[in-house]
Amino acid sequence: MEPKVKDRPASLTNEKFKEPEQFKVILLNDHYTTMEFVVEVLMVIFHKSIDDANIIMLDVHNKGKGIVGVYTWDIAVTKTEQVHAAANANEFPLRCIVEPA
Repeated sequence: MEPKVKDRPASLTNEKFKEPEQFKVILLNDHYTTMEFVVEVLMVIFHKSIDDANIIMLDVHNKGKGIVGVYTWDIAVTKTEQVHAAANANEFPLRCIVEPA
């Protein structure tokens, strides 16, 4: 004899799962942080290639800010905290912000 399996409620079977909200991590320019340090941060924290890191660093330098990447909230905030910690440890005022994508 097979056990009876209850049907799932319609609300569970028809429920649509939405993708997590995305956020941009943006580095902000300052007049003290070295370009080399910005490139290092981009490579170490954000895993960018040397070429991509240089392109983003030049955006930060020339335009005042540069989009580093788009992440879920938790990842965006964690990476921002990592940037601030690395900048503080190296006595640079480098900052980044998180904005909705």
